[in-house]
Amino acid sequence: MDSGRTLLDDPPRLPQGPRPRPPVPEPPADDLPLPAYLAALRRNAVEAWPQRTYDEPIVQRRLLGRRSFIVSDPDAIRRVLIDNQSVYLRTRASVRILRPVLGDGLLISEGAAWRHQRRTLAPAFTPRAVEDLVPHIEGAVEAACLRLAAEAARGPVALFPALHGLALEIAGRTMFSVGMESDGAALRRFVAEYAERMGRPHLLDMLLPLSWPAPLDFARARFRRRWIPFLDRLIARRAADPAPRAARDLLDLLVAARDPETGRPFDQDQLRDQVATMILAGHETTAAALLWASYLLALAPDIQEAVAQEAVAAEARGAGADLGSGYERKLPLTRAVVDETLRLYPPAFVLARAARAPDTLGGYPVEPGDVVMISPWVLHRHRRLWRDPDTFDPARFLPGAAPPPRFAYLPFGAGPRVCIGAHFALLEATLALARLIGRFRISLPAGTAIRPAAIVTTQPDRPPAFTLRPR
Repeated sequence: MDSGRTLLDDPPRLPQGPRPRPPVPEPPADDLPLPAYLAALRRNAVEAWPQRTYDEPIVQRRLLGRRSFIVSDPDAIRRVLIDNQSVYLRTRASVRILRPVLGDGLLISEGAAWRHQRRTLAPAFTPRAVEDLVPHIEGAVEAACLRLAAEAARGPVALFPALHGLALEIAGRTMFSVGMESDGAALRRFVAEYAERMGRPHLLDMLLPLSWPAPLDFARARFRRRWIPFLDRLIARRAADPAPRAARDLLDLLVAARDPETGRPFDQDQLRDQVATMILAGHETTAAALLWASYLLALAPDIQEAVAQEAVAAEARGAGADLGSGYERKLPLTRAVVDETLRLYPPAFVLARAARAPDTLGGYPVEPGDVVMISPWVLHRHRRLWRDPDTFDPARFLPGAAPPPRFAYLPFGAGPRVCIGAHFALLEATLALARLIGRFRISLPAGTAIRPAAIVTTQPDRPPAFTLRPR
């Protein structure tokens, strides 16, 4: 058999038949009263947006003395994220919530600081650089499959914690070339503590200027005083490790990175903030994406079997560690499942911006201080932009399918601030899902339903036990 032949020589075909519509919280019929709206944003944001947001291109309401817009019009989204993006900055609430855990890294910074970081980081996330990380991903996934096989032999598996562990292991290996056996539990405790206690927006987070501390800011400051030394120890331990490494890792790339315009490297604080951003933003979103993909494939066993056949065929053709190069051509159906999963369950469920100057969006006047929300959750289920938007149908993203409307699909944002790690995230999720489904047949007890809870990321409302049977 020609080892250079890709799976696109035999275009993937999905089995015929009905597609599942996974359950979601029913949106309120009308705008919620302000107290109920704010409570829903804190508890589960997808319960806050009324039915009309899924039908109308722009929805406006008054919120805390200023106007708030939910924007699903592609032209208006382009204006916010690209054409006039300097007018729209992160909201006070998002800065308050994210800065204590991410510092002034790429996700939070603005202006010249952001441009310096983006220029400096760009070489570390080119497709070629990311493909160098594939051996770290493969090693972590293989070890996770062995653990899952042992656990599955004893009974149903709590898959979400296992996938969290896998995503964290990938983050540790790709960042530091080592596993997270000694530090993973502590890191998970940090993440859980912050998400549950300090990562939910409070009314005063939105109202008070950043120069005035909100009540939760004191707890966030105490958290940061423990968080910074923990990260510094991880970086120092890796820097002091004399063991040779078979492949470069992200820390190698970050330490070697130089701003192409100024020649400046990252200082210690900047290096730490980038490490925090990449570990936290990367492993949380990957774990959620793999969980939702596993759930969707459990609801659609015919598609799951097609993914398994594709994964086995890719391995049989000798892809091995070379799978990262051109993985979209080698695993097109698996990649389509990942894309459709990110459509139905986008990890970043809302992008919130505050206008700092007057503007106009879709005929609506926008004044300084108005809040503009672009919700991938709403956008990806908008009835004007998608056919059968609540149905799981990976065929939307198969090679040859008509692409979605521009700015209708934003799992990683768009414009200058599009997620720099998007290629890495897609490669990681696709390779991990192919290996998992190629090794296990995944199912749920009949009638089991998981609903999304949009808090910090789009997570399941509960961690059900899956049945994993070796293939």
